[in-house]
Amino acid sequence: MMKSVHALYPGTFDPLTLGHLDIVQRAAALFPRLTLAIAEGGRKTLFDIGERVGLARAAVADIGLEDRVDVIDFSGLLVDCLRETGADLVVRGIRTVADLEHEQGMEAINRRLYPDFEAMTFFARPELSMLSGTLVRDVARCGGDLTGLVPGNVARALEGKA
Repeated sequence: MMKSVHALYPGTFDPLTLGHLDIVQRAAALFPRLTLAIAEGGRKTLFDIGERVGLARAAVADIGLEDRVDVIDFSGLLVDCLRETGADLVVRGIRTVADLEHEQGMEAINRRLYPDFEAMTFFARPELSMLSGTLVRDVARCGGDLTGLVPGNVARALEGKA
């Protein structure tokens, strides 16, 4: 009998994009329990950790998954978050070859730190593969149209930050 798998989807989500939400929906369809783990991040972020958690919770509720997807914050090592939440595996998204190379290195170091580390990779849908937090922040900063890039609540929050 297969056990019920708890998946953890970590990232800074600064800001949460429609690409991120697509992976949330796809992972939630496969795993009975999904935790969106928002990393404090070592770099300067546009939104503080509380804002990012609030925006993610609202976006998850807007797509009707608030009962199936937990949204938490964490700082420190991913493997520590994995242990603390009791998650079985990490979900990651890949947009480009550069992302793939980065994720391979991350998986190798995480497996060294935590031998039971397991990851599942979702490839971005082609229509969402250009989305990155950096590009979205740039579009917002220049007053561009955020339609089709981020959820509505995130677009409104970006307009207040730009």
